[in-house]
Amino acid sequence: MSETAAQNTPKSRQEKDDYFKTVKVLKRPEVNLTRTLPRPTEYSLALDNEYKDIAFNEERAPENKGQWRSKVFKVNEEMPLDVEIGTGAGNHFAHWAIKHPERLLVGLELKYKPLIQSIRRAKVASCKNAAICRYHAFNLDLLFDKGEVNNVFIHFPDPWTSPYKPKNRVVNRIILDWIYEMQRPGSFLDFKTDSREYFLWALEEIKASKYKVEFQTLNLYSENNKYKEENFATGFEKIFTKQGIEINYIRLVKE
Repeated sequence: MSETAAQNTPKSRQEKDDYFKTVKVLKRPEVNLTRTLPRPTEYSLALDNEYKDIAFNEERAPENKGQWRSKVFKVNEEMPLDVEIGTGAGNHFAHWAIKHPERLLVGLELKYKPLIQSIRRAKVASCKNAAICRYHAFNLDLLFDKGEVNNVFIHFPDPWTSPYKPKNRVVNRIILDWIYEMQRPGSFLDFKTDSREYFLWALEEIKASKYKVEFQTLNLYSENNKYKEENFATGFEKIFTKQGIEINYIRLVKE
């Protein structure tokens, strides 16, 4: 068998899927700097101007590590601080901030337009408890300190379904270990996706983590329970369900 043919065998596919079983340190992603953009947009400009006190670029965001409560929100250390990884257009981000004024919320998003849309939704609703940063999840350990975070949301991340791409998936054992250490006891992590392939793959990564599974389902809308009742469906999620696509969901708990 030629080397090229060997690379295309199922075994090769499995080796690619098992990437995180052998890699202990994530490769730092290359993220372009906002201040060096050749053609700044209204959204990139808003990040460092109009919203600079509650929206942080990739260079300013890590300066808040260990100080999000005291430096950014100016509250005591007992106030819960939640994190949403990948806010998208910010529908859930704004919903959670509005519904829980007694909790803080920090969002992560890389793309400028949805980033600004997210924080704008919260600000228009007069939320004082929300902030956002342009940051890559594979650098999460540089953004929050151990014991600094409470609940974490990962909703509909890029599924990276190509055989060569599982190493880019956010819900992997390394990042799960980071989040576990960042969270305070009694906190949860919610993961939701329309990709069955990603979800089943992630379950194996979760097994290798320290988390306890509180609830999981391959179809969140298949039966009535508190997780379905509490679920906030974004516009895309509503489109998925109307198309008959099942929503995979799991809640993990740090005891």
